[in-house]
Amino acid sequence: MNLSKSNNSNLNQDGPGKGERFSQAGFILAAIGSSVGLGNMWKFPYITGENGGAAFFLLFIVCLLLIGLPVLLAELAIGRSGRGSAATAFIKAGGQKGWLAAGLLQVLTPFIILSFYVIIAGWTLHYAVTSFSGTLYNNPDYAGQFGDFVGGYLPIVWQLVSVLITGWIVAKGVSNGIEKFNKVLIPAMLVLLIILMVRAVTLPGAGAGVSFFLNPDFSQLTTESALVALGHAFFSLSLGMGILVTYGSYVDKNQSLGAATVAVGAGDLLYAFIAGLIIFPTTFSFGIAPDQGPSLIFVALPAAFSAMPLGFLFGGLFFVLLAIAALTSAVSLLEVPVKYFMERLSWSRSRAVWTISLAVFIVGLPSVLSLGLFPEWTIGSKSVFDWMDFVASNILLPIGGLLVTIFAGYFWKKAAEASGLRAGWFRVWLFMLRYVAPILVLLVLLHTSGIIHF
Repeated sequence: MNLSKSNNSNLNQDGPGKGERFSQAGFILAAIGSSVGLGNMWKFPYITGENGGAAFFLLFIVCLLLIGLPVLLAELAIGRSGRGSAATAFIKAGGQKGWLAAGLLQVLTPFIILSFYVIIAGWTLHYAVTSFSGTLYNNPDYAGQFGDFVGGYLPIVWQLVSVLITGWIVAKGVSNGIEKFNKVLIPAMLVLLIILMVRAVTLPGAGAGVSFFLNPDFSQLTTESALVALGHAFFSLSLGMGILVTYGSYVDKNQSLGAATVAVGAGDLLYAFIAGLIIFPTTFSFGIAPDQGPSLIFVALPAAFSAMPLGFLFGGLFFVLLAIAALTSAVSLLEVPVKYFMERLSWSRSRAVWTISLAVFIVGLPSVLSLGLFPEWTIGSKSVFDWMDFVASNILLPIGGLLVTIFAGYFWKKAAEASGLRAGWFRVWLFMLRYVAPILVLLVLLHTSGIIHF
């Protein structure tokens, strides 16, 4: 399916970071790496379990097509046309100066997300080490274990480790760091997924989990389910946070953005699909309810691994898989503010990376402490961690995505040329950006912010 024209020669090739470019394959893998994160491996399975299984998965696919891919293409096109940081790409692509505020929002959002995301990345690293060593399975009280771990000092150590790994990769640059990292780890993640999927579907009683995930029961769907699917389709592709705008600035002029959009969407869907074929057969095999929320990964699944042959190995591989997913996303989150400060202050990449990494660690400390050592650090009923997550994920992200749809759909005169789409596909894309995606993103914003309930 040829979505794009071949002539993009008029696109601006200059700007900050000139000379830093992804190869075509490297860009696809890096973009998939940004989208395949803990949302696919952790959040997707439990929200699917909470919303009825297969029917929700099909609804998620529809939402991915309606809201995810049009906005994804818009962000990539803005980035490649502007060739600047997420803050200035809207203006450099041909927008008015007032759009600087929309760009700055897409720099602030990933910084906030990264401050608590590296905390969870650290958890996955800790659980990988303790699973391989076998110490995770010495005490069958997995809820107590998790509580003791989160309540101590170790999460701060692992938070620092994940910040250092992320910074080290980004400091090496676009092609020598981000691209090489994703070229190795995205295929490695797929291999791990397949190994764990084969183990999961061959467990006794796994068939019930496969059926739950693949045999739809539409009576389980509600209006709430539709809004959750819409939100996850948006968030799972890393939309509204400047990542794809930033990555788009590194895309070669000959790269077909239409084909790239389809490839990234397909990759995101594939990884989520295989993750479901790991989680649900495993939970059903060991009599674990699939709707346990976030505790499914760190409490329920270790109990399952402890009961299976070579469970320490498969558990270790599973948490390594989670760690890879977390770190590929963390790398893309860090690159957004790094590019901005390189552009705004003319900093070297190394200086920008380590200054921002230090700031991420410091800003994240109240979040990690509010989960354990200082549980009294709350605002209302939410911990600092929960508030950071709520504000960034439920308010800033959909606002950022909504602004992208409005800019590309109504104010961007260069949209046809920048997208590279043929006339027929461009009309479809523009219709989605003008009349479908903004309404759906607004519904997501109203729902996730708590303004509307069903």
